[in-house]
Amino acid sequence: MTTENFGFKVLARDGAARQGEISMPRGVVRTPAFMPVGTAGTVKAMYMDQVKELGADIILGNTYHLMLRPGAERVARLGGLHEFGGWKGPILTDSGGFQVMSLAQLRKLNEHGVTFRSHIDGKAYEMTPERSIEIQGLLDSDIQMQLDECVALPSPEKNTERAMELSLRWAERCKVAF
Repeated sequence: MTTENFGFKVLARDGAARQGEISMPRGVVRTPAFMPVGTAGTVKAMYMDQVKELGADIILGNTYHLMLRPGAERVARLGGLHEFGGWKGPILTDSGGFQVMSLAQLRKLNEHGVTFRSHIDGKAYEMTPERSIEIQGLLDSDIQMQLDECVALPSPEKNTERAMELSLRWAERCKVAF
C-alpha cells in the first residue's frame, strides 16, 4: 500500500458542505459517497456490476469478519479483495473497531489491543493496531482505517474520553505499522 497517486479536490461548496473527488490508483470516488457494505468482501445479493450501476464508486470491507472467514492470508493468496470479490474500483476496509463495541460481550480490551472470541467457533483472535493494519494490507484495500475503540452511546464523558485517548495511542501505532 502506498499513499502516492492519491488526491482530493473540491468541486463545489454550499455553506459548510462540499462536493469533491478523491482520486486514487483504482478509481475516483465522488464525495459525499454512497459506500455499500461488503462485509465479507462482496455486497450481498448483488453482482458487482449492479453495485456500480447504483452509483457506487467504492465499497467497504470488514476487517474483523474477513479475518475470521475466509482469513486475510487466504484472501491475499487469492489476489486480494478486488480479485476475491470481483470489484475493480476502490475498497475501504474498516479496522475492526466497530466490533470492539458491537461484540463487547465477546472481547477483552486493553492497551495492547483486543482479543475477540469468535462468534463462529469460539476461537480467540487478537487484533492489535499493528495486526489490523497488517490484515488490511493483506486484503489490499485502497483506504485503511486505524483500529479504534468505539463506545456505545450514550456513554459517560469519562468513558468516551478514555476511549478517545486509547484510540489516539493506537493511531500512532497504526501509523508506524503502515
